[in-house]
Amino acid sequence: VEAMKLAGVYLLDREMDSDHNRCVITLVGEREAIQEAAIRGVGKAAELIDLNQHQGAHPRLGAADVIPFIPIEGVTIEDCVAMARHVGEQIWQRHKIPVYLYEAAAASPERQNLENIRRGQFEGIRTEIVTNPARKPDFGEARLHPTAGACVVGARKFLIAYNIFLNTTDVEIAKKIAKSVRFSTGGLRYVKAAGFLVRGQAQVSTNLTDFEQTPIHRVFEMVCAEAARYGAVPTSSEIVGLVPKKALEQAAEWFLQIEHFDSSLILENRLVAVMGGKMAVGGIRAGVEPFIEQLAAPTATPGGGSAAAASGAMAAGLAAMVASMSRGKKAYVQFERELTEAISRLSLLREELKASIDADAESYNSVMAAYKKSRESASADGLIDSALKQATSVPLGVAERAREVLTISASLGPITNPNMKSDLTTASALARAAIEGGLANVDINMESLKDAEFVAKVRRRAGALK
Repeated sequence: VEAMKLAGVYLLDREMDSDHNRCVITLVGEREAIQEAAIRGVGKAAELIDLNQHQGAHPRLGAADVIPFIPIEGVTIEDCVAMARHVGEQIWQRHKIPVYLYEAAAASPERQNLENIRRGQFEGIRTEIVTNPARKPDFGEARLHPTAGACVVGARKFLIAYNIFLNTTDVEIAKKIAKSVRFSTGGLRYVKAAGFLVRGQAQVSTNLTDFEQTPIHRVFEMVCAEAARYGAVPTSSEIVGLVPKKALEQAAEWFLQIEHFDSSLILENRLVAVMGGKMAVGGIRAGVEPFIEQLAAPTATPGGGSAAAASGAMAAGLAAMVASMSRGKKAYVQFERELTEAISRLSLLREELKASIDADAESYNSVMAAYKKSRESASADGLIDSALKQATSVPLGVAERAREVLTISASLGPITNPNMKSDLTTASALARAAIEGGLANVDINMESLKDAEFVAKVRRRAGALK
């Protein structure tokens, strides 16, 4: 989890199960940031987990076993497919872990089903991946990583992991019920199921791949009916990870037999409809107004350095928007790789520039604090130079990153929709403003620096940007 902590990525849930010996992590975030988080998470899992020493009730192929990208808002399933393919390629390039694509991202029909890919698990596929062409990964060489195995990456709708516990220790009953319930053996469509023994209790473990077509309550009632055939009854159930509110609303409506039920009758739903989401008061202006008002306030920070960083971040955001709206379109399919690389790099630059908004203000405050200490103690003189170096390095970094944004923005013109030319022009203007503002802050801070070697080095870097 620590490895995946990036700006723009949020941890929603972390589920641990000692019997399955498995952890499910749910993250949400912007497209580029969430891709980078996934790639880093796979790398950290490979460092920490050795599948040669791992055992658990749940089938697995890799240390980072499966990574599904799920569209929530403002993203299509096609976008998630592109993300899955990019992440899969990067996992192999960076970590040398072979990758299989599944569900909507699958390159062939037989790869759509996760169970087909994971058949044999880490131990069973070790030889077959080398000898059987049908088991060749989508990215990487036909060999498992010696300790981390392989990774399965894909795109799909929201999946509900729903487990039902029975009042028996006979796992064979759970397995028979699972066989009756799952679609692959004649049961409910959009349901996968298996039987396990968990904490001394038989469990029917299910995955609902489309809860709107086959809801939770239908699965629960079928398990109840099948269990009765063997003299068993469910004692409890659990959700692994998160569940959409609508799924629980469906179950409540079914079991409570509420007449004329509508989700808008739920208090929290009505509050969100009236006060939240895109209907919130203020619109886009509400997001930037506090920062603009802070700039206008009669205080030293935030100042020009923070404004330059914000300008650079906006430039990166605009350029990424233009590239994103051309990527995946037929007219620009030949530029798919260039657009993907540009979007990925712009995402990182945008996050770094956003971080510099606060970093610049903090570095200025550190300079002021150092001057104050020097007045109180002669031994604090070294603090001033140290603080000034940091206050110089931050805007220099802003200018350098903004220069890269400007370069990328210029390269996008010939390979993106010409109707978005004005957006690229604005991005370039904002990037140039960030460069000029950053360098102005570098110059003024260097006037007070005593370290000639540091000043010379900074002047060389700054000169390359002019």
